[in-house]
Amino acid sequence: MTTESPDTTPAYWHTLDADAALSLLKSDSNQGISDQEVAVRFERYGANELVEKAGRSSLKIFIDQFTNIMLIMLMAVAVVSAFLALSKPEPAFPKDAVAIFSIVLLNGILGYMQEINAEKALAALKRMSSPRVRVIRNGEVIEINGKELVPGDIMLLEAGVQISADGRLIEEQNLQVRESALTGEAEAVSKEAKLILEEDASLGDRLNCVYQGTEVVQGRAKAVVTKIGMQTELGKIATLLQDVESEDTPLQQRMTQLGNVLVSGSLALVALVVIVGVIKEGTSAFGELLETSLSMAVAVVPEGLPAVVTVTLALGTQRMVKRNALIRRLPAVETLGSVTTICSDKTGTLTQNKMVVQGIRTGLHSLQVTGDGYTPSGEFSVLGNSVEDSSFAVHNIPEVQQLLMACVFCNDAILQQKNGEWIIIGDPTEGALLVLASKGGCESAEWQHRMPRVFEVPFSSERKRMSVLVQGEYGGHVLFCKGSPEMTLECCTHIQIGDQIHDLSNEQHQHIIAQNNELAARGLRVLGFAYRNVDQLSEDGITIHDESNLIWVGLVGMFDAPRPEVREAVKRCREAGIRPIMITGDHQLTAKAIAEDLGIGKAGDRVLTGRELERMNSTDLDHEVNSVNVYARVSPEHKLRIVQALQRQHQFVAMTGDGVNDAPALKQADIGIAMGITGTDVSKEASDMILLDDNFATIVAATEEGRVVYTNIRRFIKYILGSNIGEVITIAAAPLMGFTVPLAPLQILWMNLVTDGLPALALAVEPAEPNVMKRPPIDPRENIFARGMGSYMIRVGIILAVITISLMVWAHGYTEANYIFDGVIYDKERWETMVFTTLCLAQMGHAIAIRSNTQLTIELDPRTNLYVWGSVIMTTVLQLVLIYVEPFQRFFGTKLLRPEELAVCFGFSALMFVWIELEKLVIRWWVWQRKQ
Repeated sequence: MTTESPDTTPAYWHTLDADAALSLLKSDSNQGISDQEVAVRFERYGANELVEKAGRSSLKIFIDQFTNIMLIMLMAVAVVSAFLALSKPEPAFPKDAVAIFSIVLLNGILGYMQEINAEKALAALKRMSSPRVRVIRNGEVIEINGKELVPGDIMLLEAGVQISADGRLIEEQNLQVRESALTGEAEAVSKEAKLILEEDASLGDRLNCVYQGTEVVQGRAKAVVTKIGMQTELGKIATLLQDVESEDTPLQQRMTQLGNVLVSGSLALVALVVIVGVIKEGTSAFGELLETSLSMAVAVVPEGLPAVVTVTLALGTQRMVKRNALIRRLPAVETLGSVTTICSDKTGTLTQNKMVVQGIRTGLHSLQVTGDGYTPSGEFSVLGNSVEDSSFAVHNIPEVQQLLMACVFCNDAILQQKNGEWIIIGDPTEGALLVLASKGGCESAEWQHRMPRVFEVPFSSERKRMSVLVQGEYGGHVLFCKGSPEMTLECCTHIQIGDQIHDLSNEQHQHIIAQNNELAARGLRVLGFAYRNVDQLSEDGITIHDESNLIWVGLVGMFDAPRPEVREAVKRCREAGIRPIMITGDHQLTAKAIAEDLGIGKAGDRVLTGRELERMNSTDLDHEVNSVNVYARVSPEHKLRIVQALQRQHQFVAMTGDGVNDAPALKQADIGIAMGITGTDVSKEASDMILLDDNFATIVAATEEGRVVYTNIRRFIKYILGSNIGEVITIAAAPLMGFTVPLAPLQILWMNLVTDGLPALALAVEPAEPNVMKRPPIDPRENIFARGMGSYMIRVGIILAVITISLMVWAHGYTEANYIFDGVIYDKERWETMVFTTLCLAQMGHAIAIRSNTQLTIELDPRTNLYVWGSVIMTTVLQLVLIYVEPFQRFFGTKLLRPEELAVCFGFSALMFVWIELEKLVIRWWVWQRKQ
């Protein structure tokens, strides 16, 4: 053998015959290649393994958590606070700085935990790519590790083998390969080495090639390795997967936007207070103004918000698990609320992944069959026949009974009931035939006992049919045949009509072809059935030559039936402004039939195939994706291109998938959804969400939860930031009015974490509004302050500040001197505690009122969210503990309040609740006026 490197450049090995492929690869089908040649090629092409690009280290991910602008500002505040505490004449422990640093660290850890598990899809791919493999080298059969394969190696394949590289078949015997990892279709593909195909044949149609990561389920073969490592179809998927860049979710983008606005607004306000203070008081007041600035900076940052958002998303994931949706990445919970397009695979998601017979065609009758899944109960309706009793009709149609017997005998599947559910062991197509026979009263076990199988000629890719010889019930033998309608019909010379056998005329032949075309046009998989009596049996049993002079009995049309709940889910999608799209590797006729049945498409809609997609540039595809709802015969690159084209049209895309081929599109999509039952590890690792029941309806349920989560996030952001704005204005106003700063940084942290945090968490579990799935999706580009949220926060913040400043002015004058009552000294600085308490208690009324934008609190059922009432009571009690329990007094710097002073705080804080309720009445009146 020559040591010259082989030509591995042809992109389309399926267009070459086996000899041409061997010639280009400088290999021999019987001798393989030499060890010397292996060394040369290994040096040139490298190992047969997937290469991973370098990603971010764990340390880099952790450090990146602290680049958030709000956290940077908090860290700066902590440093200055610590400096001020330690630089005083009597240095104090910097408890404010320690508390702030603790909050920053906690937020960093939360963010790190969310990101650390994000990049595992390629590791799952690599686990598929290097099993053991038998090859021919130096004329000998040896076993090597899959990563040692080189182009030109001759692989020996047999049932159970996982294929380790892409290859061109040289020879095969009854070879069937399960390619679901690459094509998404579960049914094994029959391979044919002698075929030479067109250049534009899709991956699923390349029957003369085998591919890395797929599995041999039947037969044996010899193939020459054409591609290894990153050049294989699996390697291309790995490349696509690594090239897809993760983008921030809408929530992450909005939180960044919020941080930028808060920090810039805070800095502007700090500058204003310092400048006005210096002008008014001179530079001698700079130290006090600096402390004021620190308090304002702490007040403006909602320290508890990241934790509340994280807990809210986590609660959303728990609710989704109960609806069979497992969320892998927390931000995906909220992101679901923005989905505008759902791209779904067909098999198992829209359909049951159970073949079900829909129709029977004989020489005289057309029958329709009903039933669900593998349950052996259903009805036969005889089209074009006046017979009303379907059971009676089927039992009295001899050719149908003969067809049902053929379904039983030409069958290796087993139908059984397990845990109350009917399941199939074996091929789904053969299982559907057993179910059909049971529906017609032809029980498999009974007939196989009465007429035991004697011999079998198995299905082959050349013959495209299967024949069995059974012992006749009354002596002799019967040959039953099933297979491709065209190939089975070629063996027939007679046809059964009723209980009569007739010569098969040309007109009847054409009629059968027309029946086949009619069923196929409906997207059904069609099988033909025939039989004949065998009087004399040779010693060798039967051969393919005995498959002649058969009697035609009929056709059976079957398909993977849609899930019954999906039709309603598709309808709900459309009501919610979400567009469902089917993307499948199946035939276009099948895809079209299912899409029309489910309401995804309608008659006359275009079905775009992988071949057509291949010829389109990005501009053409961008135009087509706006109108095409069904894609058939697609490859991994096509799925990725479709998702990218939809995203260029500003669609927010959810993509489902279960195979390795789906991983790049799953990662590219705004929401990648993997199948929990049939999904590969690769697809699951690349996804944001896993469907535990592989059901499209679950996606719609999860989308509803996403909308609820986003609504609740907006609700508690309004609640938290309205409070923060009120705090900032109050702190800024105090020195300008000649008062000291009433709030210490530690007290502000208490308000932001506890007083705001606990009720905010309770608001996070507010139930869904009745019309949540009757309105359009949330625009992912929507500003965080959109739809009146910004004006609400400013308005409520100003009202809260006005209430608190009014209380501050009154309380400052009321508590000018220390007050002694019953031996208890009430400090004159207790006005600061009154301001602190009023701000905290006002938020309790705010939390109760903000549950609804339009309904008064008295109109809401308090039982729908008892957590809000519980959090309000708990927070109020905790606030009283800070005032009246001495260790907490000392730590938080609060002063003891007299009962009447506490009552004043309650009175002023209640005004917040009254204001928001009055706003609702004004909004109602305004809406009523506009309708008049």
